[in-house]
Amino acid sequence: MLKKSVAGLVLLFVSSCASVEKYNAQLGTQYSAEALREDIDFTYKKFKKLQPNLYQYIPKERLDSKFDSLKKSISKPMDAKQFYNILTPVVSEIRQAHNSNEFPDRRFTKKERKILKKLSLDFYKLDVAYADDGLWVTRTGKYDSLLLGSQVVALGMETVPNLMKRYRRTFPDEGYNTTLKNKIIAKNFVGLYRKHEGFKDSVSVIFKKGDSLFAKHFKRYLKDSSGIKKAMIDSTKVSKVLKMTKAEKAAKKLKRKKQKKDNKKFGRVAGSDLYTRNFEFLDSTAQIGYLHIRSWNNGPFKKFYRETFAKLDSAKSKSLIIDLRNNTGGRLDEVHQLYGYLTDSEYVFVEPAKVKTRIPYVKDFYGPDSGILSVLSETIVLPFFSLHNLFKTKKKDGQLYFHYSFAKKAKPEPLNFKGKVYVLINGATFSASSILATKLHGSERATFVGEETGGAYNGTVAGQFKIISLPNSKIRYRVGLMQIETAHTQQPDGFGIRPDIEVSPTANDIRTDRDAVLEKTLELIENTPY
Repeated sequence: MLKKSVAGLVLLFVSSCASVEKYNAQLGTQYSAEALREDIDFTYKKFKKLQPNLYQYIPKERLDSKFDSLKKSISKPMDAKQFYNILTPVVSEIRQAHNSNEFPDRRFTKKERKILKKLSLDFYKLDVAYADDGLWVTRTGKYDSLLLGSQVVALGMETVPNLMKRYRRTFPDEGYNTTLKNKIIAKNFVGLYRKHEGFKDSVSVIFKKGDSLFAKHFKRYLKDSSGIKKAMIDSTKVSKVLKMTKAEKAAKKLKRKKQKKDNKKFGRVAGSDLYTRNFEFLDSTAQIGYLHIRSWNNGPFKKFYRETFAKLDSAKSKSLIIDLRNNTGGRLDEVHQLYGYLTDSEYVFVEPAKVKTRIPYVKDFYGPDSGILSVLSETIVLPFFSLHNLFKTKKKDGQLYFHYSFAKKAKPEPLNFKGKVYVLINGATFSASSILATKLHGSERATFVGEETGGAYNGTVAGQFKIISLPNSKIRYRVGLMQIETAHTQQPDGFGIRPDIEVSPTANDIRTDRDAVLEKTLELIENTPY
């Protein structure tokens, strides 16, 4: 038995090492029409088997017709990329934005990834925002700050409008929402460019500032440029190295310790100087608190919220602004925790999740890229997770429901905030952020300012996912396994949380570093009696 186990592990290790080379070798393969039709059937069969509320936004007959028409349209062989470009728009008709995909492109071996970590391309450090049908630079990292406020016109020989048009076809809307795609493309633009255009050593970008067009050529370079710096030093000049005093060493150590502590508490965003969670008072009298949450999936959070609401309670603040713009989601337990500070009565945060399997947590085990350690750990915990899932999943009126702990009645936090709450939203307010926004809207706890959320009001298919790999083309899709909803609904179905006060940022706002949504909220607070 032991020999068989060891042999199995060795075989798994060898196959995982060879999988990258095998995958890359088949990228240019021309697949027969029969093989591609087989992949289409496989895709639809898996979605029907795994995803709850599959026909929420499109009737079954219409989706059947879409897949059938696609099969009939294939008359000649295609490679994986060509097939991806016609299959993905059909999968997107399901209109569940969590259903992502993997673009069939070259993968890198462990050795290659190690080398790439030593290189950097400043183009990937740019942040852009969408306004007035264009993309505008909002952050540059440590790169040329003169680019701030510039419009991104073209990359290489392709214009930004053409790139955005192509990228919109590669992922779905959430229901019938129209604010999601442009905001998500802007938020992930450099990542989408890398995903769809492939690995590049350099990128040429045309920018526009005012009436002037100019080009920047970004080239990959070594992160550790100490050797270059040494070569640039004038050898005729000798610099004296100053020795630090004990007090200076102690201060430096203390600063480093504080930085580490802050990084943990506030959740430092990798590769930037930003934190996931920030809180500050916006006025000298501490009557207006501003809580900015960029995501729900970075580091511990309980201490941060405990300290934040203690400050609000101590100052007897009257207003709290919660900024959920560009927060595309994350952990439901953090969102649940925050809501406990925003209500003064018992509550049920979400309803039991609709599922199509009794073991939703186990369904994502043994994924296509599971390594040896993943397989070992998943095998060890498999019996426990299976029992847990079976115990938590119940059938009612022919529908399976997974009973989250968040679907139980909960008590408000002792330091719950009793003042007025204002929530800032936009098209990239999605997933867990939309669930929180729906709960606050449905309980009439907050005033919303900005744009319609990208996430749907009536719930979303998320929670747990299954990665499926098509048998022939090896294209991958991520299938949502749980329909997560609050008790609140709206009609018509398929739209997000609409703001009470609609404010859409303009290109001029970005160029002048003006936050029109926050300004409007402060104006609203100033004119609201208490």
